Amino acid sequence: MPTISERGLSMPESPIRKLVPLANRAKAKGIKVYHLNIGQPDLPTPAVGIRAAREFERQVLEYSPSEGILSFREKLVEYYRTFNIQVDVDDVIVTTGGSEAVSFSFMACLDPGDEIIIPEPAYANYMAFAISSGAVIRTIPSSIDDGFALPSVEQFKTLITPRTKAIMICNPNNPTGYLYTQKEMNQLRDIVKEHDLFLFSDEVYREFCYTGAPYISAFHLEGIERNVVLVDSVSKRYSECGIRIGALITKNRQVKDNVMKWCQARLSPPLIGQFIAEASLDTPKDYMLAVYNEYLERRNFLVDRINRIDGCYSPIPMGAFYTLARLPVDDADEFCAWCLRDFSHEGQTVMMAPASGFYTSPGYGKNEVRLAYVLNRQELALALTVLEKALEAYPGKVTR
Repeated sequence: MPTISERGLSMPESPIRKLVPLANRAKAKGIKVYHLNIGQPDLPTPAVGIRAAREFERQVLEYSPSEGILSFREKLVEYYRTFNIQVDVDDVIVTTGGSEAVSFSFMACLDPGDEIIIPEPAYANYMAFAISSGAVIRTIPSSIDDGFALPSVEQFKTLITPRTKAIMICNPNNPTGYLYTQKEMNQLRDIVKEHDLFLFSDEVYREFCYTGAPYISAFHLEGIERNVVLVDSVSKRYSECGIRIGALITKNRQVKDNVMKWCQARLSPPLIGQFIAEASLDTPKDYMLAVYNEYLERRNFLVDRINRIDGCYSPIPMGAFYTLARLPVDDADEFCAWCLRDFSHEGQTVMMAPASGFYTSPGYGKNEVRLAYVLNRQELALALTVLEKALEAYPGKVTR
């Protein structure tokens, strides 16, 4: 029998989805599962987007241009300018979700054996896309004890070798919710400039920054404009994960021309999704403000409630809609599986993402979980009560 690829064997399993079979079995037994494991917003998609889907009319559902529909890219340029991100329409390529933008960035910029430095914990699919492109991930751990702040310049420099080609960040961060400061972004700029690296910046959560400080994009960093490749998506800000529309933005002509080869190979991004996304750019400000306030209140509720549970700790995330929490357990992977397989409280249980899946360094995240506050506060309260009861009953609980 032929053997499968080593590349496939080395691909990491999704920490978000690997427990799905256990969750499905729990549901089949009539147990209600509270999903804190996945960043699927529960808030309604903007009415302008829903209306665009209903009113979409075509006699033929044709290919769209490989770089995306022009009118959509023009409106994206206007949208970015509201965040003082100055780009031209030719800098924007529409992708099949933000994930494809990351994958194409790696494929276009990295050769097999090139190294990319990523602060961890990090979105697990970055690792998968790096493996797909043959690149080597060099991770630099951040710590829950200082809220997952960016590691020091000195730590970055110890990882730089002749094969180092790029740094990848997610800002605001998934899975930690950390928001990089101006000082930290300037430090990244200096490293990128000194060593002539690419800076891949995933900024899909930019609407959800919970500080009074202005949002800092990688495109705000002077002197490295042609080093930056920005990743974006409509999935989170408009609750449109299913239409699979993202974008890759770069001012580097060589990078864009190279990315376009991959775009042409996959033919075109989703046609109908682009029309929905284009319409969604007209979402009223009051919708965005209501969504922002809702996530802010959920964040405050969840973090306060978690920190009231004996042995638990979560820093206050300043962006996105996640937090990484430390639990008093010996093995968070096993605890998350146990909650679905062996535990229920009043017919309910909770599903979380073990944090080990967001690290590549062995042993990290062993007692941490990512929690997504994508449930309303009533359900969050019930989910956290279930979590507290689970911790009380769990045989692998660590006492302090």
